[in-house]
Amino acid sequence: MNYQVIIPAAGSGKRMGAGFNKVFLKLDSRPVILHTLDVFGLDPACKQIILVIQRSERDAFAELLQEVRYLSKIKLVDGGAERQYSVYNGLDAAHECEIILVHDGARPFIQSSIIENLVTAAAESGAAIAAVPVKDTIKRAVDLEVVETVNRSGLWQVQTPQAFRFSILKEAHEKAVIDQFLGTDEASLIERMGQRVAIVESDYDNIKLTTKEDIYFAEAIIAKRRRDQ
Repeated sequence: MNYQVIIPAAGSGKRMGAGFNKVFLKLDSRPVILHTLDVFGLDPACKQIILVIQRSERDAFAELLQEVRYLSKIKLVDGGAERQYSVYNGLDAAHECEIILVHDGARPFIQSSIIENLVTAAAESGAAIAAVPVKDTIKRAVDLEVVETVNRSGLWQVQTPQAFRFSILKEAHEKAVIDQFLGTDEASLIERMGQRVAIVESDYDNIKLTTKEDIYFAEAIIAKRRRDQ
């Protein structure tokens, strides 16, 4: 089934400490954002990539994208002050379609098989998210004192992509604007409408590059994938 994807890439990279947008960081000699874009750009089922960026970086992105074979699929859109607003801008720029995905620009290791499962699940249920079971013990604390150990059974660590029927995601964003609600992810906007959100089990390699330490893990994932080829 065909789909479109919105990729927010307008972050500042403060937690990475790079001093510039982290999607421009080099990973295996190529900017992170190109690794992410390749997964979707080379997928025949992906009909459009809406890349949401800072207006001040438009020229930098335009130059970077000259090297990709799927340039005709990409539409550059200016982002907003918050990630949610950037995604909303992306929605406005998208073609009317059945399924639309939202995926982090700094999450380059998503597998095509997971994308396919998400698209199928979203077509069936209206909304689906990639996630993995929580492995660590989770404790709730107040003022740095543990108040309880949370039962991790049934807890999931949420990733992207998140996949939706276009009409449902559009409605959820419009309602959030009216209510002045700022969610933590797209699924949270869907949940507050009472809409079912399905989980598609992902893998632990699908990390988001947020801090310097994540680069070490990313390099290890690349090395592992080369060994497995």
